[in-house]
Amino acid sequence: MRRRKALAVLTAGALGFSLAACGSSAADDPNTISVAYHRYGNTQQVDQWMQRVKQQYEQAHPGKTVKLDPVVAPEGEYLSKLQLRMRSPSTTPDVIYEDSFNVNSDVEAGYLAPLDERLAQWPDWGTQFIGTTKQAGRAADGKIYGVPLDTDTRGLWYNRELFARAGLPADWKPRNWDDILAAARQVKQKFPDVIGLDMPLGKAEGESVSMQTVEMLLYGTGTGTLYDEQQQKWIAPSRGFADAMRFVSTAVGEGLTQSKAQIADAQYDKNARDQLTQQGKVAIRLDGSFASGNWEDAGWKDWSNTMTATPMPTQFGQAPGSVSMSGGWTLALSASGKKQDDAFEFVRMAVAKDNVVEYANATGNLPARADAAADPRVAGDNPVSQFWIGLLANSHYRPARAEYPKVSEEIQKSVLEVVEGRDPAEVADRWSQQVGRIVQPAGTRAG
Repeated sequence: MRRRKALAVLTAGALGFSLAACGSSAADDPNTISVAYHRYGNTQQVDQWMQRVKQQYEQAHPGKTVKLDPVVAPEGEYLSKLQLRMRSPSTTPDVIYEDSFNVNSDVEAGYLAPLDERLAQWPDWGTQFIGTTKQAGRAADGKIYGVPLDTDTRGLWYNRELFARAGLPADWKPRNWDDILAAARQVKQKFPDVIGLDMPLGKAEGESVSMQTVEMLLYGTGTGTLYDEQQQKWIAPSRGFADAMRFVSTAVGEGLTQSKAQIADAQYDKNARDQLTQQGKVAIRLDGSFASGNWEDAGWKDWSNTMTATPMPTQFGQAPGSVSMSGGWTLALSASGKKQDDAFEFVRMAVAKDNVVEYANATGNLPARADAAADPRVAGDNPVSQFWIGLLANSHYRPARAEYPKVSEEIQKSVLEVVEGRDPAEVADRWSQQVGRIVQPAGTRAG
């Protein structure tokens, strides 16, 4: 949970699973709502938080009951198991803990209910939720289907001690991509066994390669994004994508990143990356606000004595000067649910300020509410939380399009080709051709 990775989209039939998990009693009882959420590994914290909200709801509404329905599965399997439950009105949960990455696909499948009318009558929605985070639950039709619970941002973590020993400033603020490469080179020249610039590059890292590496570069080129909302077209060919491929090619080709063996190692991201960071073997990490939560879970409580963060600059330092990508979890309602009034009341209670503060501190993610983000309990839990929250002003969400997962797969293939040494311009051309095939008849435009 601390490590915010978007879920891979899997086919529902890929997993053996019983649809009886929700049980018919919750569906049949007019006074019982069911709530499905992810419980696995670090997400035990989510389970404890859900228990807290259940107790509050039942105390506030005598005679009403909440049936908690945890989905016990690795993160990459959560979507498939959840979608199996949502296929039938007899098993679908009333409230769904939904990754923003999956909102659009579930909307197209007819699983989620639009919330706009309810949100319009809820004062907190207009006054307390951070504007950027509201995009998390918005689908391609422009309607809101999920109330954001948390969010995250991405930037550059760096090791102050390594920087000082390499002659780099403790208060490092790279102005452009060249400054990032120059710092990585300087560290590598001084300490050859240190990774100068670590970023998701391996096949096993999946969506992190697309969002956390390529899109962090692409969205900082000033040439657009992946998708043009006004023209409703995917941007391919894309000069920005080609530039992102060149950056990756340069970093890997000069040996500034993790080694090719580490890139190919499916276990690297699970433990080696954080272990090397704690050992002082990583100078710069293109990573998310959630990384420090992983470190604390692993027992590295004094990480802030060594690690700090700075914004990811745009390609040439052009306005707005920095770039970030955001994701997050939402709470959604089942489209086939018969108790949507009760379900929405549970959602409103779950995302009340104090509950969001509790959730943020338990999971290590950033609050979606402004009042929770400003709460001293959040700032005191993480000394750089306000820095990461500040990046929301220039942050982006991935395209809310059903084609995105397939486009993302092609991004990941492109990075693997660059890592293998293929010319980045050729890789970018192949990617644009593949995108054209994927998104027809939606169409593309050049960028």
